[in-house]
Amino acid sequence: MSNEERVLELLAVYDSPDADAAELLCDRHPADDVAFTVVEADLSAHDLTYGHLRRESARFAAALADLGVGPGDAVAVLMGKSAELAVALLGIWRRGAVHVPLFTAFATPAIALRLAASQAKVVITDADQRAKVQPGPDMPADAPWRVVVVGGAPEEGQLSFHELVSDHGPDEPAGASVAVGGDGPLVLLFTSGTTGTPKGVPVPVKALASFQAYLEFGLDVSSEDVFWNAADPGWAYGLYYAILGPLAAGRRSLLLHAGFSAPLTWQVVERFAVTNFAAAPTVYRSLRADPTPVPQGTRLRRASSAGEPLTPEVIDWAEEHLGVPVRDHYGQTEHGMMIVNGWSDAVRETVRPGSMGKPLPGWSATVLDDTAATPVPPGQVGRVAIKVADSPLMWFTGYAGAPEKTAERFTDDRAWYLTGDAGSADEDGHFYFSARDDDVIIMAGYRIGPFDVESVLITHPRVMETAVIGVPDPLRGEVLEAFVVLRAGDSGDRALATELQQLVKDQFAAHAYPRTVHFVDELPKTSSGKIQRFVLRQQRRAEVGPT
Repeated sequence: MSNEERVLELLAVYDSPDADAAELLCDRHPADDVAFTVVEADLSAHDLTYGHLRRESARFAAALADLGVGPGDAVAVLMGKSAELAVALLGIWRRGAVHVPLFTAFATPAIALRLAASQAKVVITDADQRAKVQPGPDMPADAPWRVVVVGGAPEEGQLSFHELVSDHGPDEPAGASVAVGGDGPLVLLFTSGTTGTPKGVPVPVKALASFQAYLEFGLDVSSEDVFWNAADPGWAYGLYYAILGPLAAGRRSLLLHAGFSAPLTWQVVERFAVTNFAAAPTVYRSLRADPTPVPQGTRLRRASSAGEPLTPEVIDWAEEHLGVPVRDHYGQTEHGMMIVNGWSDAVRETVRPGSMGKPLPGWSATVLDDTAATPVPPGQVGRVAIKVADSPLMWFTGYAGAPEKTAERFTDDRAWYLTGDAGSADEDGHFYFSARDDDVIIMAGYRIGPFDVESVLITHPRVMETAVIGVPDPLRGEVLEAFVVLRAGDSGDRALATELQQLVKDQFAAHAYPRTVHFVDELPKTSSGKIQRFVLRQQRRAEVGPT
């Protein structure tokens, strides 16, 4: 079967008028097959079979019906990775309702924004998170949503998740699955808001075709793999590819019911013989910096990264210490993964240094001119865009209740979706990330992507992390400045700053070196670990004033 035929086959399954999320994600799989292995912090673990998930999620779907939740209603979830999370999500989708993910690292204002914007009817929260949904300055006292508590006794006005499940049978009519069709809503996931107010991204059932395609072509998850995507399901990469993709494909996935630490990550990889691992670059950087020796029994055959570009030192470290390179993958909340260095034999090519790969089957992309919908020559930086008509796996049509924001993402004729990222492509169609549009630095007419400079700075043995921004300059318009986090116990000085400036001159470009190097303890990041360059820009522009 060709790649194109496989894409059409997936679309036929998920993009149909009678598509039923619970059937597709759970009920059609053999009841005794394991869907998730939930791993605790002490490395104890238990398996969740599809049969178990079908029964328990049907009970919870019936409970949601009792709470007045119907098809299309929003149910927010503020939970860590656990067995109850899997039951809750499948119960929501079985009811035909819409899941609104709430990342557990969110503070109350971020949660309140998402609850109000989604018009959630119910909030399901772990007991250790419920203080964030209590009435207060940011949370209304007369909230229209019910609060369901997991793992602890409910307080006044709250409900117990476990009691709701146990009070219902698995075969009640109200727990039967509801088919909403391929265009029916599955998830309402809000963007991280690094460049403005978070926007709601409606994810339809048919998006499962794209998620499974990435699992197959991009990650190459086989039935023999022990697959672990360490990303949090409060964000797109974790939800799409640690939960939805594996459920759709019927592939077992590990869920670590504990916070991240490098030593614990190594222990899980060793104890459970993980063979296929995916995580954000921050995780790989932390593993690289951790003094814990790489377990001798590590059996990784695939390692993948997404969320922000991989810097070269991580790839080199992985090949030396893991025995397998980390392949960089690119995507967005609005689409899932679409341009990748795929692992599958059907798409795998030799990784080109700095490249984020080629469009996956089912996707078509190019680089457009900054001012017109005209492709630029190979090697020239422009706007990374998706050609809508030639991308059958594209499912995003617009932000919820935000037509102006939606219009910014499409050309006037809606022929192209504009990612908001700058990049280039070579003659063979390999794409290279440069920057988000608002991160691009224009210095004396030169367009400079901060990632290009950061990729050089990070190669210095004393540098742990770095972010490069543009700062207003009366002569050049903008100049580059670098914020650098050094390894633990190290401190920077003028000599090191000069050394780093020269490194950029030697390894990237003489004009693109950082005029100032700031040594800092940490970089501002989103809750999902992405560096917030705009915070540094705002800080510096307030300090230097207008040009």
